Amino acid sequence: MQHVMTRKDGGGIAALDVCALSHSYGAKRALADVSFAIPSARFTVLLGLNGAGKTTLFSLITRLYSTQSGSIRIFGHDIGRRSGAALRRLGIVFQARTLDFDLSVAQNLAYHASLHGIPALEREERMARALRSVAMDGHGRDKVRQLSGGQMRRIEIARSLMHSPRLLLLDEATVGLDIRSRADILAHIRRLVAEEGMTVLWATHLIDEVDDGDHVVVLYEGRLVADGTVASITAETGAATIGEAFAHLTQAGPPANGAERAS
Repeated sequence: MQHVMTRKDGGGIAALDVCALSHSYGAKRALADVSFAIPSARFTVLLGLNGAGKTTLFSLITRLYSTQSGSIRIFGHDIGRRSGAALRRLGIVFQARTLDFDLSVAQNLAYHASLHGIPALEREERMARALRSVAMDGHGRDKVRQLSGGQMRRIEIARSLMHSPRLLLLDEATVGLDIRSRADILAHIRRLVAEEGMTVLWATHLIDEVDDGDHVVVLYEGRLVADGTVASITAETGAATIGEAFAHLTQAGPPANGAERAS
């Protein structure tokens, strides 16, 4: 399928436009002809069971993997042809911890800033602003290994904001956290959308992380099986709740709700 035109949402060019995206690991198909677009300044949930293809999709968006088939645009910039312009607008928080435990919070953030070419004179101000945005003011000198799991995740989010991205991707950001930490992280991210106009793609397999007002994209075994508002997805499936709709779409029985589900 030839992608010839960047799709638009109601307010302009889509923040993320994925078209006819397929990817395989040898004979195993991880994504099959996936197409969707997400609007800017909105919270979009990428919902799927473990193994649905969420992490593969994120790896393609961030250029960890090269695109085999299809296209990806970030605010109109094709990641294959204009990867620099596309990736400058992107922040990412991966599921696996990526902080250096032997460095301080400030050192981790400063290293990220240097990778993005942020001048030394700007780093302190950006660092302070990023830490405030995740309620971690005053923790700059703390060693990462001294932080709790929830605090580490907040620092990873702060780091992803250092270069002022317009689109933030979070891959299973609450995995391994307790209920309160999960709720706090999710609330902080939603506040970035509401107060700062950030665009967020939040990947999860947990139904209770979906709000009624969210845009939802559902993946199942590498295929797109739903794309729309909670109301539209429940209506199309004849379900009373998004949990029931998700179970129907994935043929999975009762949905995960705050607990891990095996892939």
